[in-house]
This record gives sequence, C-alpha cells and structure tokens, in this order.
Amino acid sequence: MRQRRISKKSRRKQFVAEAQRKLFRTLILFGLAILIIIFLFGDHGIYQLYKIKTQRKITQNRIEELKIERELLDNEKIRLETDLDYIERLAREKYRMAKKNEKVFKVIPRENK
Repeated sequence: MRQRRISKKSRRKQFVAEAQRKLFRTLILFGLAILIIIFLFGDHGIYQLYKIKTQRKITQNRIEELKIERELLDNEKIRLETDLDYIERLAREKYRMAKKNEKVFKVIPRENK
C-alpha cells in the first residue's frame, strides 16, 4: 500500500510540474506574440516606420517640384520687370491688345457636323 501512495503522490507532482511547464510555455509564447505585435504595429513599429518613410518621399518630391516652380516664377518676374518685348508679346497673346492701327481677329473653330 505504501508504494501506491508514493506513486500517487509522485504522479500528482509530475502532473503539477507538467501543468506548470505548460503554463510557463503558454505565458512565454503569449508574451512573445505581444512583443511581435508591438514591434510590427506599435507607435515606433515597422509599419509606422514604413508609413513615415513613404510620406517623407512624397514630401521631398513635392519640395523639389515647388523649388522648380519657384525658380520658373522668379525667371518670369525678372522677364516681366526687364524685357519689354516679352511684355508686348504677352499683352498681344493673352489679353488681345493691339497697337494703334492694328486689328485683332478672333478665330472661332468650326464645329464638325
């Protein structure tokens, strides 16, 4: 009888030890899963970093476009301040202005019917 009691106690200890190991493994796996999720999707995670890099590229491209546009506008400003022939051409083309004794004709395209 005594052997049976020892073996029951032994089995019980083994069962408890196995249950503790399983619980420990489960907690470790759960903790790792949470850390991976935070690493991927957290405020400083990989996904957030990808979004920031993409936004930065878009912003850098926009800055380059605006620099080019600004340079073109600066050139236009200088021409408008100094180049009288350019001003005259703009006045004729854009605003249909004419010198004395000149006639301005407006060409209306035909409609194909």
